Amino acid sequence: MNKELYFLRSSEQKIVTNMFEYAHPTSSDKLLKYTEYYGLTTKDLGLYALVDNKIAGAIWSRVLNPNEIPTLSVAIVPEFKGQGIGSFMMTQFLQEAGTIYDELYIDISAKPKSLKFYEKFGFCKDAESFKLFKKLERKEIVRPTDGYDASYWIE
Repeated sequence: MNKELYFLRSSEQKIVTNMFEYAHPTSSDKLLKYTEYYGLTTKDLGLYALVDNKIAGAIWSRVLNPNEIPTLSVAIVPEFKGQGIGSFMMTQFLQEAGTIYDELYIDISAKPKSLKFYEKFGFCKDAESFKLFKKLERKEIVRPTDGYDASYWIE
């Protein structure tokens, strides 16, 4: 199984739209705001996973109003559940999210069985709802190309 992650770009709005039903199985029209015009602001962040060149899942967040905690959506295509795709995406997403957000939240009322998954990543349950919150470490991402000096190879 060949797994790869890619950033969601605004031109890939269709991926977010298609994955929405897996992230929000009991969705209503009011939740569509989490997909409409996705990627057109600097506060939208997302990744999608490919497994053997098929979209296996996506994870994205949005800030719709100033001073709002970003809302997280996680979607796994049913045929890829139980294969570690969610953990694969979440690990990278949390690193990336820490560069632009202080906190995230997700509402798991439609998927209460997923509580253990989110707790594994440090999300804490709100006592009065099915909302989970996570404080993020603000840090810079170190990429493999950081510190690369092309002049080393040029003579």
